[in-house]
Order: sequence, then structure tokens, then C-alpha cells
Amino acid sequence: MTESTVAVARPRAPEAGGDTRSRIALAIIVACQLMVILDATVVNIALPSIQSSLGFSPTGLSWVVNAYALAFGGLLLLGGRAGDLLGRRRVFVAGILVFAAGSLLGGLAGSAGWLLAARVLQGVGGAVASPTALALISTNFAEGPARNRAFGFYAAVSAAGASLGLIVGGVLTSWASWRWALFLNVPLGVAVALLTPLFIRESGRRPGRFDLAGAVTSTAGMVSLVYGFIHASTAGWGDGLTMAAFAAAAALLALFVAVELRTPQPITPLHLFADRNRTSAQLTRLLLLAGMFGMFFFLTQFLQDVLGFSPLQAGFAFLPMTVALFASARTASWLLPRLGARRLTVGGAALTALGMAWLAQIGVGSSYLTAILGPMLLIGIGMGFPFVSLTLVALSGVAPHDAGAASSLVNVVQQVGGALGLAVLVTVFGAASRSAAGQALAGAATEAQGALAAGMSGAFSAGLVLTVCAVVVALVAIDEERPPHP
Repeated sequence: MTESTVAVARPRAPEAGGDTRSRIALAIIVACQLMVILDATVVNIALPSIQSSLGFSPTGLSWVVNAYALAFGGLLLLGGRAGDLLGRRRVFVAGILVFAAGSLLGGLAGSAGWLLAARVLQGVGGAVASPTALALISTNFAEGPARNRAFGFYAAVSAAGASLGLIVGGVLTSWASWRWALFLNVPLGVAVALLTPLFIRESGRRPGRFDLAGAVTSTAGMVSLVYGFIHASTAGWGDGLTMAAFAAAAALLALFVAVELRTPQPITPLHLFADRNRTSAQLTRLLLLAGMFGMFFFLTQFLQDVLGFSPLQAGFAFLPMTVALFASARTASWLLPRLGARRLTVGGAALTALGMAWLAQIGVGSSYLTAILGPMLLIGIGMGFPFVSLTLVALSGVAPHDAGAASSLVNVVQQVGGALGLAVLVTVFGAASRSAAGQALAGAATEAQGALAAGMSGAFSAGLVLTVCAVVVALVAIDEERPPHP
């Protein structure tokens, strides 16, 4: 990276006892991110219980997940900019409280509509709190080893949170009730809101006003884009509503760019895309996450529908991946100044590709120990490295007043990548499973299980293609020079 890419204002030195305060501050920030990430997957295993409890239709049940995803993905850019203008700590606390309120209402839900409204409220709170949390690391930790370690821990939790959500969801659903998957956020959110003013410095308000036109067009465009991917995963890419959603997204986002080019105080400064490293890091992240989140979706079904795991067993089956992700992401902050961002990203993505290639061999006769555990460990180790390096590259060189907007872009890419990957992999799954229908693939296995396994093998092959593309982008486009450190 060039000097201009990495230069960034340093926060003031910590006071006496700063190490302890810094650890507590980081724990607060990470707790927020963990809640937001967990909520994207914690209800997945609980969906059958939610359906029987609240009377959801089979088609309406998916909106328990999608309502959160739409609100979260649509408002991320607005949430990040709100922190820049109003003060990040203030906005962070507000987002956490909204998220906790939505969780409480969701846990108390007595009808399907009530739960969906609560999930939307959770998404709004998450969209405000999550980009602000990432920006607070930039403004509360000095550039160099301290910030690298903070990013490493944050990325470790972000990477492992999705699989951890499956474990937590399985435990709570089996031992208590699906409602506790939502109630759990309430005391944690209140604690975070109370501790934040004591340990996290405010970033200061930036004079200015909200870019209303940019906020409306970006929010509507992101909602249309995420909805298009969600709808494509069930109705297909050629469906009229799918194409209409993508057309609306294209028009709205093009209008958003036009607005941002003309407004003096844009909600998303387009100069953030001028840096090649930053843009390449975002594209690499999108491709990696596109393969990874689809993998969670299919492995959860394979474990329960083919191998016969209970929800609790299926949740704990992801524990090795969670541990591997967390360990590799923690190690990445130590390796980053020694290897550089590109080597670390390429190496991690290559390991992930090997894991996806292994999963693509899955069949109806596969077992957990021979066909799933090994790929999980490879993917866990591999994904931890780029989560840290790509986050650091995406936020290096960002001026303090743009930290919220840059952080929201990281979250937007993560959200869009997950939605895109799931839509692509579900489409491939449908085609592969239909072509395998009617064939008994293994001994006494049912025809339905054979078609399911064949479809998942095709989906994992598509995930492999996305991961290989990420390796190529990182290898070609990210600067070879190492990130700086004191």
C-alpha cells in the first residue's frame, strides 16, 4: 500500500490503566457485533418451532429471516452516516437500544405479524449499531498493532458469529424455547448501552446535514437489491418479480450515484471507491461471503435431513468451524504485519477453496467425520485470515469523518454477498437436484435424499467457483506492500 493509502489520524494516547479500558471497550464493541451477527442465523434452527407456535405458512416462514435481512441491509448506509454526523458513540447506543427493544417484542410475539414487525425493528437497530461499532475501533485504537489486534478480534467474532448462531439457536430451542433466542439480546443490549459511555470515547459530531435524497435512494435501492436476491433464491432468476426488483435496484442505485456526485455532503462519499486496494478488498470480501453463507444454509439441511441430526446436534456440529475461525482470525492480526494483506488473503481464500472443493464431493452416503468435519476445519481456518486483512485494507487511509461511511460499506458488502451467494447456490441446487430426481444414489437411501445430496454437491461446486474468483481478485488487484505498523 502507498503512504497515502494508509495515512490516518491517530487517536490520542490512552490514559493510565488504558490497557484495561481498551479491553473493556473492545469487549463492548464486539458484544454489539456478536448480537447483530448471531441474529442473522440464530433463528434458522428454531424456524420449525416458530412455525408451529405462531402459525406461519411454509412460504411465510422465510420472512422471519428475510424481514431482518431487508431492514438491516437497506439501512446500513444511513446508519453509518448518522454516526459520522451525530457522534458515533451516541448513535451506537441508540442502535443497541432499538435492537434490544425489537428483541424483547419478538420474544413476546403472539402472532406472525407481530414477530415480523419485531424482526424489522431489530434490523433497523442493527443497521445503526453495526457500522458505528466498526468505526469506533478506528477512532478508539491507535493505528498499528493495537488497532490490528482490535480488528482481529472484531473480525474473529464476525466470522465465527454466523456458525455460533446455529449452536446457540439449537441449544435454546432444544432446552428452553425459540423465544429465548430473542430474549437473550435484551440484558446484553442493556448492559452494552450502560457501559458504552464509561469506556468508549465519543468521536465528536461533524458539522453538516443529512443527504436526504441519498438516504432515500440508497435505502430503497438496497432493499430492492437484497429482496431481488432473496426472491430469486425461491422463485428463480427469470421470475417477473425478481427481474422487477433488480430493475428497480439498478435504477435507484444509479440515481443514488448521480445524487452523490452532486451533493456537497453525500451519505456515501464516492471517493472511497477511488482507492484500488479498498475496492478490491470489498470485491474479494463479497465473493468469499457469497460462498460461505450459502454453505451454512445447505449444511444445516444436510445434517438434519440426510444424517438425521437433531437441531441441537446440528448446532454443535458447527463448533469445530467456529473454533477454527476464531483462532485463525486471532492469529491473523499477528501475521498481517509479517506477511502483508495480499499474501494473507490469498492464502486464506485458497484454504477456503480447498474446503469447498472437498464439500462438493458430498453424497448421500457421506458421514460427518469423513465428508464434513475436514472441510469445515479448512474453511474455518481459511476464512479467518481474510476477514482480518480485508477489513483492515477496507478501512486503511479513511479520514476520521468518513469512518462511519466506510464501515457501513464493509457491512453492506457482507450483507449483499450473503444474499447473492444464497440466491446463486439455491438456483444451482434446484437445477442439480431436479436432474438427479428419480435416481436412487446409494443403497437403501431414499430417492429424495439422493436428490438433496446431489443438489448440495452442485451448490458447493458453485461456492467453489465464487471462492476461486476471490483468490484471483486478491492476487491480481490488492497491493503487495505490507500494511504499516509503528
